[in-house]
Amino acid sequence: MTKLKNDLLLRAAKGEYTERTPVWLMRQAGRILPEYRAVRESLNGFIDLVKNPERAAEVTIQPVDILGVDAAIIFSDILVIPEAMGLPYEMQEKKGPNFPKTIQTAADLQQLKVADAASDLGYVAEAIRITKKELNGRVPLIGFAGAPFTIFTYMVEGSGSKTFSKARKMMYQNPTLSHQLLQMITDSTILYLKEQIKAGADIVQIFDSWAGILPPQQYEEFGLRYISQICDAIQEVPKTVFAKGAFFARKSIANLACDVIGLDWNMDAKESRQLIGEQKTLQGNLDPCVLYAPYDVIRKETKQMIDDFGKHRHIANLGHGVYPDIEPDKVKCFIEAVKEFSQK
Repeated sequence: MTKLKNDLLLRAAKGEYTERTPVWLMRQAGRILPEYRAVRESLNGFIDLVKNPERAAEVTIQPVDILGVDAAIIFSDILVIPEAMGLPYEMQEKKGPNFPKTIQTAADLQQLKVADAASDLGYVAEAIRITKKELNGRVPLIGFAGAPFTIFTYMVEGSGSKTFSKARKMMYQNPTLSHQLLQMITDSTILYLKEQIKAGADIVQIFDSWAGILPPQQYEEFGLRYISQICDAIQEVPKTVFAKGAFFARKSIANLACDVIGLDWNMDAKESRQLIGEQKTLQGNLDPCVLYAPYDVIRKETKQMIDDFGKHRHIANLGHGVYPDIEPDKVKCFIEAVKEFSQK
């Protein structure tokens, strides 16, 4: 195994000393970079890129070369899991994901299977292997999956939504069916993450993008119960849980067998540290819209973030993915400011 030249992210995740705060961005491999757009335009759209290991590896590495981040995150999509379970999706330009078929009844559930990670999702593992070889130990590689609740919302709703009322209706009207589907997603996700780790992922992140739409009690039952299973099953590498909008669940998330807790920009750093305690590393949480501001404001806000989190057990990031129309130079300004202001 190639020894990592820059292991700041992994040391921070484990709570070890770091010379400075590591930094990466959610959605760093993507539309902000003209180099990414050039690769994507050479293929038949987003899903083609996800399923092409060589090109997926290429766009995974771009932000390391261009932006100077301390980690690469494998280029993929959370919706590869429902597809591998038997529910294919399409990506509609400017609209986002769409599922031609959705899960509404027990009969629909019968059409699904627990994904076979090696055969159904082998293209992701292959992209990880290629990326690891190309990175040659420069920085760690992050693997990821969607949290079961977030995947469930797409499989029942069929697309993104302001309310996810169809998915939430099912939880109230048919909790048994909801739990059966969530368990199948969870079992698939555990196998999938283990396959990513076997291929070379150094750390994994669970994205619960729609966590914040549930009331606290429901989130415990339909959200955290399943994330907890994943955290318990994955022992090989550090784990990050990012539950966007679930400010009410920070104490509960602190009890999971994870190493890092991602915070969105509405979660105050100092308050979060008090709620979560000293045993977890915190990740985040600059408001992505700060990167529209002038350079001096980006530097000022980044310094404030570093001061609020402190220089121990923190991984700098945005509070959500970088927006597609943000200028790469503004992103670089943020990354360089983190490196400058967090030196010890």
